[in-house]
Amino acid sequence: MNTSSLPDTLQTLDAGGTTYHYHSLAKAADALGNIDRLPKTLKILLENQLRFADDESVSREDMQALVDWQQQGHSDREIGYRPARVLMQDFTGVPGVVDLASMRAAVESLGEDPARINPLSPVDLVIDHSVMVDKFGNPTAFKDNVAIEMERNHERYEFLRWGQQAFDNFRVVPPGTGICHQVNLEYLGKTVWTKEQDGRILAYPDTLVGTDSHTTMINGLGVLGWGVGGIEAEAAMLGQPVSMLIPEVVGFKLTGKLREGITATDLVLTVTEMLRKKGVVGKFVEFYGDGLKDLPLADRATIANMAPEYGATCGFFPVDDETLTYMRLTGRDDAKLALVEAYSKAQGLWREPGDEPIFSDTLALDMTEVEASLAGPKRPQDRVALKDMKTAFAKVMEDDGKPLSTTEKGKLMSEGGQTAVGVEESYEHHDSQEVDLDGEAFRLNPGAVVIAAITSCTNTSNPSVMMAAGLLARKAREKGLHTKPWVKTSLAPGSKVVTDYLVAGGVQDDLNALGFNLVGYGCTTCIGNSGPLAGPIEEAIEEGDLTVASVLSGNRNFEGRVHPLVKTNWLASPPLVVAYALAGNVQLDLSRDPLGTDHHGQPVFLKDIWPSQAEIAEAVEQVNTEMFRKEYAEVFDGDETWKAIEVPQSKVYQWSKDSTYIQHPPFFEGMGRTPPAIEDVKDARVLAMLGDSVTTDHISPAGAIKPDSPAGRYLQERGVKPVDFNSYGSRRGNHEVMMRGTFANVRIKNEMLDGVVGGETRHVPSGEQMAIYDAAMTYQQEGTPLVVIAGKEYGTGSSRDWAAKGTRLLGVRAVLAESYERIHRSNLIGMGVVPLQFPEGESRKTLGLTGDETVSIEGLGELTPGGKVKVTIASDKGEKTLEALCRIDTANELEYYRHGGILHYVLRKMIGAA
Repeated sequence: MNTSSLPDTLQTLDAGGTTYHYHSLAKAADALGNIDRLPKTLKILLENQLRFADDESVSREDMQALVDWQQQGHSDREIGYRPARVLMQDFTGVPGVVDLASMRAAVESLGEDPARINPLSPVDLVIDHSVMVDKFGNPTAFKDNVAIEMERNHERYEFLRWGQQAFDNFRVVPPGTGICHQVNLEYLGKTVWTKEQDGRILAYPDTLVGTDSHTTMINGLGVLGWGVGGIEAEAAMLGQPVSMLIPEVVGFKLTGKLREGITATDLVLTVTEMLRKKGVVGKFVEFYGDGLKDLPLADRATIANMAPEYGATCGFFPVDDETLTYMRLTGRDDAKLALVEAYSKAQGLWREPGDEPIFSDTLALDMTEVEASLAGPKRPQDRVALKDMKTAFAKVMEDDGKPLSTTEKGKLMSEGGQTAVGVEESYEHHDSQEVDLDGEAFRLNPGAVVIAAITSCTNTSNPSVMMAAGLLARKAREKGLHTKPWVKTSLAPGSKVVTDYLVAGGVQDDLNALGFNLVGYGCTTCIGNSGPLAGPIEEAIEEGDLTVASVLSGNRNFEGRVHPLVKTNWLASPPLVVAYALAGNVQLDLSRDPLGTDHHGQPVFLKDIWPSQAEIAEAVEQVNTEMFRKEYAEVFDGDETWKAIEVPQSKVYQWSKDSTYIQHPPFFEGMGRTPPAIEDVKDARVLAMLGDSVTTDHISPAGAIKPDSPAGRYLQERGVKPVDFNSYGSRRGNHEVMMRGTFANVRIKNEMLDGVVGGETRHVPSGEQMAIYDAAMTYQQEGTPLVVIAGKEYGTGSSRDWAAKGTRLLGVRAVLAESYERIHRSNLIGMGVVPLQFPEGESRKTLGLTGDETVSIEGLGELTPGGKVKVTIASDKGEKTLEALCRIDTANELEYYRHGGILHYVLRKMIGAA
């Protein structure tokens, strides 16, 4: 069979006074078979195959496999998928542009025109991850933080301005605008994309990949998109297909409606818990059911956003009337709305009442059963009912060897038949510390909420929960409640529109009064940009080894992510963030314990200040289309400081050896037109031996740079003072910093060392303990290759390309783990590191490994997708031989590995050498 045997699928439709051409799925079904009950996500993949059918990268067999998927709900077929566009944020985007600039330099060195390296698909980069919460709780916090951000990041921003003028098809949304996912949802996303081709307008689904795992938020708008590693995104923007196996699709049926007092955040934490238990890693999740008709699009986007937390590739919501309502609200024009409706209905992508697609598996939730919840203390899938928070924290303390007293101290209070312990006296502990902060003395106790942050695209894109936070603040203020003095408060919305409607609703002043002043538009606390705590607070935590807490409206709460001194981090809705700032401690059951006392000394309970659904709905009516049109009218322009940045006019970037932010990476050094033969690994040493659920946050440099770390020493040697270190994320364009921070997370546990937490290892055979970076450099000087050994779900978390890039630069040739999460496995291959999997039933534990062994790997030159290789593990106790599964799953991935990485392959192909 070949594509020439397909009927002509190109059809026309009229919408909004314009004629569009499109590749008809109905016409394809005439030849391939009925697709009425094919999941809508797979219909989108099928259209993609139709549009790019060429008998090479896409064949008729690929399309037939998608149709035949309905018979078993899964397929082993590999397909090449080409998204319409690519989305980047600056943490992951800067190294992407650095790689493009480096590729141009490499092409020039090979005697070719560097301008041949250019994005072929539209690319939007949103600068949203650089603002830090240095200033907070005052009217000038936003202005001050932006000024600090521009000063700190001048080198990076100059580089991005160069990229904006040097590359075609590349746009930059300047700092101080919003979070990429919210900007994508409110402005960039089109649901149906169009382009001029052969003198006609071609319409097709808006699809994308992004360099942030929460790219999935756009699934709420009926747009299929997910996060990939930066290197894979770069290949996509350079015209390469994203290689993927046709996924399983899990259907999640929603029925009913949320009860009074229950938020979209409570819903998403429940969905996340359910899907994690179900097991959806590497799968698509598609939501369906008549409950969708009552689920606002902002709530859908909240659920879609957290697909990485429940482990899925995406969490997709089909197009329906609610999609059009949201697009109309956010300022999309009538012609676009007409096209979205006509195209979606013509292609069978429109949600109809009673839709029951065929799925690989299903699960269901009656939304009336959702209860108020948080998640923590260190994983987003670990949901805790609000009423169980007190018990959950007590267990944390018990597990930490610091059990709380079973005898509650403090006076009893009562109201309406409720009895509760006093607000401040109930959680004193032998570790409690006396603190004097700005002339106010208090005790800092275990469970103290030292950070309360309304932050992250997950919730700040949702007017209902944002208005609920503002209304709760208003009611709390009326009662005379105040934020506790030890709480660092912040409000970092995902777009300027949020400020507009909080002001229009009259609640921004109430938030300000409780310390939730605007600190910036960007991803702050959730990404680790929480900034420093007050000096006396940090000293008290360290002196008492206190287990304190953050409460944030984010999607990530992994160990060491929010702040290195904050051991427990709890995800919550924005109104609950405000509530915990008032309560000041997570050692409370807010369903029955008071938040504080009113003007008359009477206890105030959460139920007393929680806004009703009617109040929230009335406030949300303040959100209007003109707000979106005003804020997005000049979205790419930036402020005067951004405009004033001088930009060098050149096709090839002029690297500066003095820059500590942007350096020319060594990935293409000595690269020839043809790839060298792959050598086996002989007598490698173990750089680190890690446990289960090691995240990309553990592996990749993130958060603050410690002065005594290898990265801190590097910067100080170049005259950078610790106060000016900025974050690892901001320095992702400098490989010297990043490789020094790889595996350097303060919470990582290397099992080669007993009782040691942090980025340390044991050099073998000397036995000396040292930083992982220092050990890697010692091994490189000795000419010793390296491997990493790990447990289950290696690489869980964000799509961090530096987790793979840093691994490669440290000299790691292979990772041997029990299982992998999708993005990091792909990224390792993209950097020329082979991911191997222990045979079923085997692990570092069953083999009794200590990390002192040598590891040899044979057969790398004869790899086949999904094949096996011989691994020999030797020690003074003898040798053990394994047949490890090579997790290079597809032919495309094998080709990337053979070339030394995906970018090497793309570069050679673009100059005709591959």
